[in-house]
Amino acid sequence: MRGEKNRVYVMDCLEGMRSLLDDGEVSVIVTSPPYNIGASYNKYEDVLPREKYLDWMEEVARECRRVLSDDGSFFLNVGHKPSDWWVPLEVAFRFRKHYALQNVIIWVKSIAISKADVGDYPNIRGDIAVGHFKPIGGRRFLNDCFEYVFHFTKSGEVELDRLAIGVPYQDKSNIGRWKAATQDLRCRGNTWFIPYETIQRREKQRPHPATFPPKLPEMCIKLHGLRKTKLVLDPFMGIGNTAVACTRLGVDWIGFEIDEYYASITEKRVKEAKESLLQFIR
Repeated sequence: MRGEKNRVYVMDCLEGMRSLLDDGEVSVIVTSPPYNIGASYNKYEDVLPREKYLDWMEEVARECRRVLSDDGSFFLNVGHKPSDWWVPLEVAFRFRKHYALQNVIIWVKSIAISKADVGDYPNIRGDIAVGHFKPIGGRRFLNDCFEYVFHFTKSGEVELDRLAIGVPYQDKSNIGRWKAATQDLRCRGNTWFIPYETIQRREKQRPHPATFPPKLPEMCIKLHGLRKTKLVLDPFMGIGNTAVACTRLGVDWIGFEIDEYYASITEKRVKEAKESLLQFIR
């Protein structure tokens, strides 16, 4: 590595990877690039012609493959807008030329569950609706409550630490019913409910128009396996949620961001995360 670890560089990610990262030295990539749906970033215009955008995403895919280790994981979060569902699928298809698509994770931001559909689960006593979404007006589209997280690897054969993000069995009689169920913990599966923080006061501004919560990269890194994670890369760092997750987990990271303001927020949030850890240790 030709750059410093645990730092966000204010530069284009392609330039940064080519100048600062060696072949195969990254264990995990977790990122959420611009979706090309007209989001209001400070410096980046999120309205490229579709083919130009996809060509750029494929160039990023190629360079990320170079720096990713042979047993590494690339978790790519790509969203959409209700009037254009093709963006994440077209991006994934471009990545298909360079990676195996090992898993598809559905990041559920909001969900409604009827008690009648749940069955005999004592912890659920009535209908529930949890999480947040942006309401959609009109009669054509449903409210949008999920995003894709594509898990790419070079071979499709990377072993994961599935129980690192496992969940307890609701029905405890499953424990010991078959050889794999030796403890009260099962694979979470590929639907992850992770709500994002909302802005409570109208006068308070969201610093970045499209972020994932720190828990999402935290779960991705744990799933890959903390013990074998040496370096995490976020090519589109934004306001630093991947960096915050790495700081909480105690793993090294590097990120790139073209906006100085977003990079400054990352540095501030990482500092706060470190201070919180120190207070916890004390």
